[in-house]
Amino acid sequence: MKKSTIIILVIAVIIVLIIGMLGISYNGIVSKSEEVDNKFATIDTMLQRRADLIPNLVNTVKGYASQEKEVIDSVTEARAKLAGAGTVAEKSEADGELTSALNRLMIVVENYPDLKSSQNFAQLADELEGTENRIAVARKDYNDAVNTYNVKVKKFPTNLIAGMFGYEQKDYFEASEGSKEVPNVQFD
Repeated sequence: MKKSTIIILVIAVIIVLIIGMLGISYNGIVSKSEEVDNKFATIDTMLQRRADLIPNLVNTVKGYASQEKEVIDSVTEARAKLAGAGTVAEKSEADGELTSALNRLMIVVENYPDLKSSQNFAQLADELEGTENRIAVARKDYNDAVNTYNVKVKKFPTNLIAGMFGYEQKDYFEASEGSKEVPNVQFD
């Protein structure tokens, strides 16, 4: 074989290897990005499930505690805000507000023994509690997927591929500042 043929073959093999490595890196980024999107869709589904349960819960509480209009209205407003949220940050903030409003509602419920013993309320509260647990698991799974994805798009050489194809870091689903505060409900 001629020396020039060998050089051309070596160059061709190197080019094929580089293209193969680029393809593998790109496909890895796409897979991780899709996993993040899938995990976010799971959070979205659980948040929607919770939002669908809330009107029934609110109506049940209204029947027993009509004088607690402010707390009931805050739950309704927070639910509407969550329904209108579009980005991860907006959903995260709205979720924190809704969680805080629901906590205040549950404190109100403590003052109505007849309401707590209502089978309808108990069933709704159990469903809501189960949904809250699913949301917590979905948030953790989402944040784990975001972590894996973000590490992948930051590491060399995939960071070059990610930059070329417009893959950027994704936001974590974080609790809003207000969701860490204990609700203060006072009865006169």
